[in-house]
Amino acid sequence: MKPIFISLSPNIESDDICLVLKLIFRPWKWKKGKAIKLLEEKFKEYLGVKYAFSFNSGRSAWLAILKSFNLQKGEEVLVQAFTCNALINPILALKLKPVYVDIEQDTLNIDPNDLRKKISPKSRVVVVQHTFGLPSKIDKILEICQEYNLILIEDCAHSLGATFGGRKIGTFGKAAFFSFGRDKIISSVYGGMAVTNDPLLAESLEKFWQNCSYPSNFWILQQLLHPVLTEYLVKPLYRFSDLGKYFLIALQKLKILSKAVTKKEKQGKLSTYIPQKMPYALAKLALNQFQKLERFNKHRKKIAEIYHRQLQGLNIQLPIDDPGRIYMRYPLICDKINTDKLLKKFRRKKVFLDDGWRKTAIVPPDTSQEKMEYKIGSCKNAEFVANHILNLPTHINIKEKEANLICSLLDYFLKKV
Repeated sequence: MKPIFISLSPNIESDDICLVLKLIFRPWKWKKGKAIKLLEEKFKEYLGVKYAFSFNSGRSAWLAILKSFNLQKGEEVLVQAFTCNALINPILALKLKPVYVDIEQDTLNIDPNDLRKKISPKSRVVVVQHTFGLPSKIDKILEICQEYNLILIEDCAHSLGATFGGRKIGTFGKAAFFSFGRDKIISSVYGGMAVTNDPLLAESLEKFWQNCSYPSNFWILQQLLHPVLTEYLVKPLYRFSDLGKYFLIALQKLKILSKAVTKKEKQGKLSTYIPQKMPYALAKLALNQFQKLERFNKHRKKIAEIYHRQLQGLNIQLPIDDPGRIYMRYPLICDKINTDKLLKKFRRKKVFLDDGWRKTAIVPPDTSQEKMEYKIGSCKNAEFVANHILNLPTHINIKEKEANLICSLLDYFLKKV
């Protein structure tokens, strides 16, 4: 049967491939062009914000925001555990201290009660991550930030299009950043955006952006090749045992394709291409996907409804169904079965569900928790979730047939425990 994937450029459609092929053969257009500013304008219009600055990744956008506050060495940035090293590395790069706050097990988002406990005289910034597209309890967190005079930043890497109280996520804090990574809500393989309504912050972001360079042509080519090679070579080879996996590793080792997360980043350091500007070629891809955002998110909710309906009654924790949620993933908590064994069972059926958001409080799993300055045992809910989570795909290439198959397999596997 045709393999099913949760990652590997899952949003890519035929029009995206056609656009990529046109861009590959026009290298003189890869860096500068009108699409960059057009993407920023579309973003401002969509969110209703005054300022938007595009970068080559969400982590570059986050670094730009954080550096703009001129924080002092050793000052604290409060972040939730069960997050990606991409969020932590800019904090470490600026010699700031990440302080990890536990999550609520049912929302996978920052726990306001634990946040209050972790605040100290050195605390300056709170980062709110809307995990897998579920809005955090932003009203409660805003109250805490106002009470302690803390800067609130929204991590919207998972949540483009999500709303809280009818208001778009990304418009509540002092600033917000978004990611267009290869398996995000919309994808240009790499890409990100920083947004704000604050004119002084915008001035600092503008200066930071101006001082950034464009990525090299070689790096841009790696990103353009990613959707083509994964769609027509890597994914089909997954039909034959683990051949697709080994072929992907070979392409990355040969530097034909780049990795989503580098070895340096897993050791607490920034990659050499962070920070840089958003190049024209990737802005074109992001614009093409941005036009499909509402369709993508409507589809994600439809697939989530199938999961929610069919998985009722199983011995697993289903996610909260919130009207503002957009379901970048459909996360399950399976505390009665080893998720390593469960993923292995799915792989035997050519269903590949390991997206790297599991096993450790700071993901991916081979990230050095020590280098992230995370103390094992400090956020017990986050560690529990990491060890028991199973994420189901909701992207545009998961149709009802695939969603039904995943539900049937999960039901079968759980009953065999």
